[in-house]
Amino acid sequence: MKISSPAFDDGEYMPEKYGYTEENVNPPLRVENVPEGAESLVLVMDDPDAMEPAGKIWEHWTVWNIPSRTSRIPEDWSSENAVEGTTDFRDTGYGGPNPPDGTHTYRFQVYAINKELDLGEECGKEEVISAIEGHILEEALLEGKFDPL
Repeated sequence: MKISSPAFDDGEYMPEKYGYTEENVNPPLRVENVPEGAESLVLVMDDPDAMEPAGKIWEHWTVWNIPSRTSRIPEDWSSENAVEGTTDFRDTGYGGPNPPDGTHTYRFQVYAINKELDLGEECGKEEVISAIEGHILEEALLEGKFDPL
């Protein structure tokens, strides 16, 4: 399985418009080679570089019950057939990069799982990762850098 974006290459800088203080819309994503037997996809975007300024890995976007046949997530996506959880911005949906101390690297992780999750939007990454344990068929990672300065 593979996750990529037409807006930036893996390990490269994300365009400014995806930032929290800019347009705050999610970048377009592509998911390829989802394994057979997958019932749904889970997408997590977080910032491991936030550990220093925030004291934790900052949660920017968690989405689950994405239909397994999904190959494209468009820019500024409205997840009608999926559930968007609560982020560390204390809101549901996408919360773009907003590093307070220079360049951070953001992870977009997609998981193909063999079930759908019965979780409400008040849940976040921790609950979702716990719920998919033992149900992950395959996972993929895309990283993008962001520096608003």
